[in-house]
Amino acid sequence: MPAWEVETGAPSRALSRCGERSASARGGADHAAVSLSATGHRTSGRSALRLAGLRLAAIAVAACGFGAIGHPGAAAAQNQSLAADLELVDPVMLRVCADPNNMPLSNEAGEGYENKIAELIAEKTGREGVTYTFFPQGVGFVRNTLRAFQCDVIMGFAQGNELVQNTNPYFRTTYALVVPADSPLADVTSLADPRLDDARLGVVAGTPPATTLAKRGLIGKARPYHLMVDTRVEHPNADMFADLEAGEIDGALAWGPMAGWYAQKAEPHHVVIPLTHEAGGPRMSYRITMGVRPSDQEFKRSLNTAIRENQDAINAILLDYGVPLIDEADQPITRTPG
Repeated sequence: MPAWEVETGAPSRALSRCGERSASARGGADHAAVSLSATGHRTSGRSALRLAGLRLAAIAVAACGFGAIGHPGAAAAQNQSLAADLELVDPVMLRVCADPNNMPLSNEAGEGYENKIAELIAEKTGREGVTYTFFPQGVGFVRNTLRAFQCDVIMGFAQGNELVQNTNPYFRTTYALVVPADSPLADVTSLADPRLDDARLGVVAGTPPATTLAKRGLIGKARPYHLMVDTRVEHPNADMFADLEAGEIDGALAWGPMAGWYAQKAEPHHVVIPLTHEAGGPRMSYRITMGVRPSDQEFKRSLNTAIRENQDAINAILLDYGVPLIDEADQPITRTPG
């Protein structure tokens, strides 16, 4: 029996239902799987073999449908049932699409919170571990990773983005203003505070805080940093917080996870001010989900179950990294007692 058939289960069930016609398709699986594994894109050999097996199973299912052409009603019902078994998701390893150098989210050393949550989800969904396809999280990220079937899940994706199918959200956070603890701006609660009128603020271009500064006529005094970069060579958030440490800017406007991470790395720690009191203007707060392919319904449901059953553990990981978690009423979420 081919190795991919032993490891996946779903192709085996699908092929066995097809009878002798599918069995003949299965007979060539070893050669095709070995060929495909040699051209896999940053996936393990075992993952490439399993993916090749899943694709062959899909071809066999199509063959079954044609073989039953004399009974179209039966063929349609059979193929509908088989389709549920043919999601191209690795059942042994959690194959994650990730940025190779985007702390505190992820890196190739596995040090980000998305890396830690991936390890948790892999364990809770009964997988042996985690493998990665790394690609800078900018233009082309989804197309070259998830949609290319090089991996099966993006660990962090804003709810409602149509590039992926979202799981249920597993945290909610917001853009934030970061200032030194001894700054006269440390008790600011909104970008509408007049004390910010003369402040030198760092902001990532194209983000909601940049839009708000522009509406208030303050963008001319701001120091902009690039949004879409190759994180392997450019680090705009790190540059912005280095400028804050050097006193070249008075405050930094950043996405919540970045804000919390750099604030707690500073000595002494900086103050993180979640932007939850902005009247009008663009939204600052977002629910974050995992992103999967639209076809992978069963996989999505298994991830939703893992999220629901392990929410406290997920929160603990995020809080360890300083992520400013907020609930639906914009109130801060802290650690569960005990």
